[in-house]
Amino acid sequence: MAFTLATWNINSVRLRAGLVEKLLNEEAPDVLCLQECKSPVDKIPFEHFAAMGYGYHAARGQKGYNGVAILSRIPMEDAGHIDWCGKGDARHVAARLENGVTIHNCYVPAGGDVPDRAVNEKFGHKLDFMAEMRDRFRADRPEKTILVGDLNIAPREDDVWSHKALLKVVSHTPEEVEIFGEAMEAGGWVDVIRRDIPEGLLYSWWSYRARDWDAADKGRRLDHVWASADIGAAGHSSRILRAARGWEQPSDHAPVFATFDL
Repeated sequence: MAFTLATWNINSVRLRAGLVEKLLNEEAPDVLCLQECKSPVDKIPFEHFAAMGYGYHAARGQKGYNGVAILSRIPMEDAGHIDWCGKGDARHVAARLENGVTIHNCYVPAGGDVPDRAVNEKFGHKLDFMAEMRDRFRADRPEKTILVGDLNIAPREDDVWSHKALLKVVSHTPEEVEIFGEAMEAGGWVDVIRRDIPEGLLYSWWSYRARDWDAADKGRRLDHVWASADIGAAGHSSRILRAARGWEQPSDHAPVFATFDL
């Protein structure tokens, strides 16, 4: 079974439902994982996506904040969620495909602006979230699993436009990069995107603050596709749809794709 998966922080699924439909029409991934849906589950327009052939879904939501959803045109079932840090946030949902592969869709906290948990509770929340992920993976090493989402950390020097300039900027600080690496190592995860594209600058997010995001190109790779070690070699054809960042009223993230032969 071969299937293509995409992950995209949509920054309001109701506001940008038309962009989701555009992506499904033009790119036709078999599975689409969305983050920052900013909607209760019953308000997400699943009927529109189902009419396009995406009749399966799993989602967790809350009004105006967080929210994750998985849309699929291949059979899958809801596989529950984890309440990371016990805050009741809609930051995770899982689904299981018929071939037994479990997909985890995660939205890691952004962490605010100040990289110091003593003065910034949001940064502490982010570190605690990643630490809990790490500890869970150590206790229960994943198998036949794909984890995707906006993990809000750009780990490598070539995952940001300037390593030196961003060392003290939330998303690329040494503290975040270290715990990101610990979480990956704990689960034996394969970074599918960088396995396919091992060298060169690679971004999936460009700030709304830039007047001309494309020309400035001050991006970061915040969106990730991980595969458990037993299926890591099955992932291929990774790409980032940079053009989507230039669509009308876009998200500040671009969709990330990978194909798996399983």
